[in-house]
Formats: sequence, structure tokens, C-alpha cells
Amino acid sequence: SRKHVELISPVIEEALLEANVTLDDIDAIAVTQGPGLVGALLVGLGVAKGLSYATKLPLICVNHIEAHILVNFLEYPDLKPPLVALVVSGGHTALVYMKDFGKYEVLGETLDDAAGEAFDKVAKFLDLGYPGGPIIDDLAAKGDPQSINFPRAIIKTDDYNFSLSGLKTAVLNYVSRQQAMGKEIDIPDLCASFQAAIIDVQIYKTLRAAAEKGVDKIVLAGGVAANKSLRERLQNEAAKEGKDFFYPTPFLCTDNAAMIACAGYFKFKKRKTCSLDANADPNMRLVNES
Repeated sequence: SRKHVELISPVIEEALLEANVTLDDIDAIAVTQGPGLVGALLVGLGVAKGLSYATKLPLICVNHIEAHILVNFLEYPDLKPPLVALVVSGGHTALVYMKDFGKYEVLGETLDDAAGEAFDKVAKFLDLGYPGGPIIDDLAAKGDPQSINFPRAIIKTDDYNFSLSGLKTAVLNYVSRQQAMGKEIDIPDLCASFQAAIIDVQIYKTLRAAAEKGVDKIVLAGGVAANKSLRERLQNEAAKEGKDFFYPTPFLCTDNAAMIACAGYFKFKKRKTCSLDANADPNMRLVNES
């Protein structure tokens, strides 16, 4: 949060300069209200409120998860709901039915570790570096995803929730057993098998949700949406089911200001503004707009 305070004003100035605009050219100010880390949310919201007050521009409070989904509409202008969105990031994993703009049904979410969190924890345990997702994805491309039979958590249940703590534990136990027996661990094979166990469940539940809701469009969103294997496999499996598949350019997958502006644009069109009394909501839920 301290770093946010130091850098937020210079970043805003730089963004305006690069876009060749001034605050006089702007119609509204969009800001993340939640979910997320409360310190970072408070810094952003505080500055956005100050700008809104000083410029008399409307303030638009954005849900971080909704913004991840809506950034697909920035990249694909002809994309229209209804659709099913798989949101996978460092802090969140959720399966969302989007009936229309502002109309959402959260079908399932993580019961413990988010996908990105699981990647980071396993990478840290293996001393591979941070962030774990891209590192494991690159190593997995050199390995055999069927070499180690890791569990596919709750793939046979009827709900759409996700659980990765058991898989994470299975990886740690496998490494410990191999080390105890003095056996060398093939890191690419381990990464490929671990990643496949995550992706198998995500694809299975996403396709089942799309079939149940009767939609022909699937979108991928969130930082883990940059994972090459997830994108390729979900695209192939969606095509087999006759579904259209959409995913953002990698730099729009990770947290970025463009997705917040995009979500703000759709709310601005509906005149969905918020007051200067708005508070940060670190546990903000994705709810339907009235």
C-alpha cells in the first residue's frame, strides 16, 4: 500500500500523457471497489474520490471480477451475452453465467486455493521462482502431463466449485516421497502433470456449465487466462462442443487499468455511478444490478 501511495499520482500523470489527453477530455472516473487487498483498494478509491470531487466528474465503482470478464468485450466488440465465463487469477477462481450486462450468476468458486495461488505455492515449494504460473506453464510444455497421476479434485461432483488444496498437498507428498527414496524428480513432468490436473477440472466444469445454461459462448478471464495450455485446451474442447471461445490478449489478462475503464464504460452507459461515500469492499461479491 505504501508503494501504491508513492506511485499512483505519477502513474496517472504518465497515463494521461501517453494517451495524449487531459482530465478535461474525460467523462467519468472508474475505480476498483473490490474484491482485493484492502490497502490497495483504499489508495485507489481515495485518489479516485479526490479526482471526482475536484473535477466534478462522476465516480464509477467497479467490481474487479466483473472487469476481468468485461475486458473480453474490449477485445471482441461483437461479443454479446449470454455466456459462461471462467475467471482464474491469483486470488480468485470462479465460474460465472453472464445473462446480460450487469446480470450475473456465480455458478461456482474456489473452496480454498485459487488457481494462481496454487501455481505460486507449488512453484515456491519447488524453488522455481515467482510468479509461478508462467514458470510452470513453460516447464510443463517440455513434460508429459500423464507421467504422474495427480488427483482431479471434485470433478465428479454435481456443483461447479473448485478445490485445489488436495492437489497441492499431493504434489508436496509426491516430492517428499521421491526425495526420501533418493529418486531424481523430473520437474517438467511434474509441472505438466500438476497443470493438467488443474486444467482438466476447469475445462470439465466450464463445458458442463455452458451446456446446462444453453449458451454457445465461453470466455476466459483473469491472470491465469494467459496460461498457454489452458487457452489451447479449452479452445479445442469448446470447438468439439460447438462453442465459440474468447480470451484476452495476455497483457489484458493480468490486472490492468484498461479492464477497469472497460467495466466503467458499461456502467457509465447505464448511469450507474457511486457516491463519494463509497467504501472499499475487499470481499465484494458479483451481484446483479437493479
